Amino acid sequence: MDFSSLPISPTELYELIAVVGGVGVTGVLGVLFVRRARAARQRQIDAVDEVPAALPRRQGAPKVKAVEPEPEPEEEPGAERQADKEEEAPPPRSARASSGRAPAHAHKERAEEPETAVPEAAPAAEPRSAQVIPFPAPAAPKEKKVSALAPGLARTRSSGFVARLGELFSGRKELDPSIVDEIEKVLLTADIGVKTSQKLLEEIRSSLSRRELKDPEAVWAFLRRRSAEMLSLPAPELDFSSAKPFVLLVIGVNGSGKTTTIGKLAAKLAGDGKRVLLAAGDTFRAAAAEQLEIWAGRTGATIVRGKEGADPSSVIFDGVKRAATESFDVAIADTAGRLHTKVDLMQELQKVRRTLAKAAPGAPHETWLVIDSTSGQNAIAQAQIFTEAMAVSGIVLTKLDGTAKGGVILGIADQLRIPVRYVGVGETVDDLRRFDPEEFVEALFAPLEG
Repeated sequence: MDFSSLPISPTELYELIAVVGGVGVTGVLGVLFVRRARAARQRQIDAVDEVPAALPRRQGAPKVKAVEPEPEPEEEPGAERQADKEEEAPPPRSARASSGRAPAHAHKERAEEPETAVPEAAPAAEPRSAQVIPFPAPAAPKEKKVSALAPGLARTRSSGFVARLGELFSGRKELDPSIVDEIEKVLLTADIGVKTSQKLLEEIRSSLSRRELKDPEAVWAFLRRRSAEMLSLPAPELDFSSAKPFVLLVIGVNGSGKTTTIGKLAAKLAGDGKRVLLAAGDTFRAAAAEQLEIWAGRTGATIVRGKEGADPSSVIFDGVKRAATESFDVAIADTAGRLHTKVDLMQELQKVRRTLAKAAPGAPHETWLVIDSTSGQNAIAQAQIFTEAMAVSGIVLTKLDGTAKGGVILGIADQLRIPVRYVGVGETVDDLRRFDPEEFVEALFAPLEG
């Protein structure tokens, strides 16, 4: 054969023929290999679907019908690429039995049969029973009771004496012997007052052993428990139905939240179905009567007010007399609140108290002192002067949500031994809350208890 006319040399021609022949042979071998692989897989499927005769059937197990394998389709010319795609695609439905699920047409008949799994590397392996254990549902987390006072005490917790004490204990497994001195510095500069601070320090030294003084949890638990005990003063249960009308006298300096507290309390009592009368006894402050009148309109309460500068005792007397005559359930008397250092204010309050006793038997049934918690230790001084002039039976601590000085409540309760009746932790009616010592301490100490 003459290759001289060809554009390539004989050697290159031979190499080209060899390459073409090699590709053809490789293609034929590939087709044969794919066919054998598919036949082997079909045998694995048949082995799973059939129950071997040599294995005894479990007692009580349902009979299993063998599934006839589907006929293998004939190979079409030029199917190399199609065969490769089938190798990469997921196995057919019948092959999924090897992963623990029976074919769809045999599902009902094999409902009670344990699932089987066959390793891919062993075509003739016998099926093994797989124990199916349902994954347990996660247990519902226990709801941690969060005090409703917690949001209102956020600033007291984050910036007050409790937070500063927490910094001393934080991250320590054992306390240094000098920790008592550090606690003393915190308490003496806190708003709970010097007397209450010294009392707590003496109790820490005398009540805790040396071993307990090294344990942060023991010291913290002691402070928490003593705080609750200081606030848990013996006092009769507050019952607005114990007299009719039940007469409540409210006193306090200007700006303490006295009139607002009266309005919120009136709203709560009206919500309980009680008829409420408000006596505007603060006749020296121009806006006091107007403010109380607005609250009366909101709550549906009746208001008795006099002219500006009128005698407070006369206005309150008229209000309580009307409450008794018209069968009101509760009469709340507002009073003037000029600076507590003024002697004439204390004398005026004493006169109001004597007048109330003439207007209704046993009146006033409660006398509450409203204190602005933002005033800190000055609040303790105010309380001392008011209680010397008046028989105060309860404390209302307001504006706790806007200050870090909420610890003053410990000093007032410890030094004056007067129970706290209500606390104000916000602007809404619901933010005036009956005082619960345990709830208050829980809210105050909650972040540091983790």
